[in-house]
Amino acid sequence: MNRQRGFALLAGLLAVVALVCATIFAGVGALDGGVGGGGRDEAGSDRAAASGNGAGGNGASGNGAGSRARTPAGAAAPVSADAWTGTWAASPAGIEPGVPNGHVGRSIRNVVHTSIGGTAARITLSNLFSREALLIGRASIAVSEHKEDAGAAAGTMRPVTFGKKASVVVPPGGHVVSDPVRLQVTPDTDLLVTVHTPAPGGPVTYHPRALRTSYTALGDRTRDVSGAAYIERAPVWRYLTAVDVLNRQARGSVVVIGDSITDGTGSSYDSDRRWTDTLADRVRGSGLGVLNAGISGNRVLRHSLAAGKGPSGVSRFGRDVLGQAGTEVVFVELGINDIIRRPNETDPDRITAGLKALTRQAHARGLRVVGSTLTPFGGNSRHTDQLEAVRAGVNDAIRSGDVFDRTVDFDRLLRDPYAPDRLRPDYDSGDGLHPSDAGYAAMGRFVDLGDLIGEEPARL
Repeated sequence: MNRQRGFALLAGLLAVVALVCATIFAGVGALDGGVGGGGRDEAGSDRAAASGNGAGGNGASGNGAGSRARTPAGAAAPVSADAWTGTWAASPAGIEPGVPNGHVGRSIRNVVHTSIGGTAARITLSNLFSREALLIGRASIAVSEHKEDAGAAAGTMRPVTFGKKASVVVPPGGHVVSDPVRLQVTPDTDLLVTVHTPAPGGPVTYHPRALRTSYTALGDRTRDVSGAAYIERAPVWRYLTAVDVLNRQARGSVVVIGDSITDGTGSSYDSDRRWTDTLADRVRGSGLGVLNAGISGNRVLRHSLAAGKGPSGVSRFGRDVLGQAGTEVVFVELGINDIIRRPNETDPDRITAGLKALTRQAHARGLRVVGSTLTPFGGNSRHTDQLEAVRAGVNDAIRSGDVFDRTVDFDRLLRDPYAPDRLRPDYDSGDGLHPSDAGYAAMGRFVDLGDLIGEEPARL
């Protein structure tokens, strides 16, 4: 009789376990929504290249081998981890001036624009440039109602958790990735990503040239659907460096590393008129997201952290490009600041060697690299004949085919045919260096989509 009771108890326990497992798998199916993936994340892997780099630790060795997967801190790899694809990104560029202890007691509502959609979302928060831990009290994500304020569309406000907890500590020099959040994300739309920072957390890791209005409010306003409390406006992105979506039909993302020309300087504010925005509109039907890893003032070879212009392209490539979810193709638009910013680099071979180093890092991952020539700056006050010769030398090397797998000749597209060292007047924003809205639109249309979605592998 006792043995029969024991068997009965065991059978009951097994039935409970089976029911729990069935419930878990059902929940996973609801999260996934049946949308399949072409992403290239590796389950259970984290962005170790970014995590652990201190405020001054941005050398090439620290960022060399980023991962294409980002697993939420303190959690197992999410189901269908290979289906995570980046829809938006902003590279950490430096420390926000004037707030050495952070925005204590405030809610920071970052407004970002998606390139590709999905059935769920997750966010990455960075504390890269601080030597102190950052406490995130609560976080949320929602679809923006409209561009004029910080209000959320009805029914879209979602809490964001980290390891199933509402709060999280971002380590000094590190980052955290949130749990998946059920949210129908559509392409070409704005999202509101809000974090509350209740305690001092050291310097703020930020991206200064957002070209988009974000907001702050006093107190914990992370769950506010109304934007009424968000009376402070800011032209920067704080802490937030990536938004990924769950989309099994996606091919992955094109990640563009660049300078102010990729960051969009000279384009209209709050209008999403960077050349990468035009490119995102074109490739969306091919199942590709577009991630903008541009930093204004960024250089291939030198750090510019104090000025908020970011670590060198060579050192940040592993984190900002290879470390993104679903990186499928790399696009490089970088090098003009090495020439025009002091100390000026006057040896074109050094710049092209740095660009080739980026290509080698991508090839080690089996990724194709598309790169552009350096655009004209003859109408800018920093132009000299000597520096123009350096630009010409770099462009000659790029056009030879020895630097990238594919070349997009932005120089020939944008230059004035009557003064080839200058931008065409209608493509000039007014400073002789940065394109206008028309110039950026022309750049986005000029990229051959076959270079991005073709089947030919990278040259290893």
